[in-house]
Amino acid sequence: MELADRNVVITGAGSGIGAAAARRFRAEGPRALVLADLDLPSVQAVADELGAVAVRADVGREQDIVALIERAREVGGPVDLFFSNAGVGGPPGGPEALDEEWDRAWRVNVMAHVWAARALLPEMTERGDGYLVSTASAAGVLTQVSALVYSVTKHAAVALAEWMAITYGDSGVKVSCVCPMAVRTPMLEMALEDRVGAAALLSNEVLEPDEVAEAVLAGVREERLLIFPHPPLADYFAFKATDNERWLAGMRRLVRSALDGERPDGG
Repeated sequence: MELADRNVVITGAGSGIGAAAARRFRAEGPRALVLADLDLPSVQAVADELGAVAVRADVGREQDIVALIERAREVGGPVDLFFSNAGVGGPPGGPEALDEEWDRAWRVNVMAHVWAARALLPEMTERGDGYLVSTASAAGVLTQVSALVYSVTKHAAVALAEWMAITYGDSGVKVSCVCPMAVRTPMLEMALEDRVGAAALLSNEVLEPDEVAEAVLAGVREERLLIFPHPPLADYFAFKATDNERWLAGMRRLVRSALDGERPDGG
């Protein structure tokens, strides 16, 4: 899909990947650009810069997503592309995470995509055209060793995108799922506070948000389901699938090295 003369919505657009995508997408000449974030001052600043429309939305609430889509329709007619980019890191650690933390991450990282699809698929399938883009993570196809909640919810986001691509692809609805590794965003800074998580995240290049935005645009143009801004991820994904036990052993070794205060390469 080309974005010229399209009505585009981006969530989590106040900073990071969302803000970078807003700037990159604006250059493509969309008919309308509606930007949403929980932090209204931040997203308003981006919208003012780009001549877009800002909306405060908590994507962990279905009613906020419905209201956002209604506002986008008022601004530019039917929504052509909805980029469900907002996400939360969730708590570090494993099953000891509180139920409330699981619930928040599940609603933002998974149900937000479900609610957007629920609101948009009827009109998209009726006209035989539309695009649903979501941001998951490399953790959704590999894992994030230090954060069970994040890993589980991002795996679910990838599974959701795959299911929708299979089910609605013949109806003219395109689906993409963005799976970046480390990106220089506020969420990365929080993740780096955990020694084990930092070892995994810093084992590859840290991309800038505008580099990810460029990859997203390329993936949308090619209508690819899985968008991997970090090229090595495709090799890791293939290795995990073909030799899973060896991959698991390597990940355990990475965790042991991090806990021992060593670099993943043993140096």
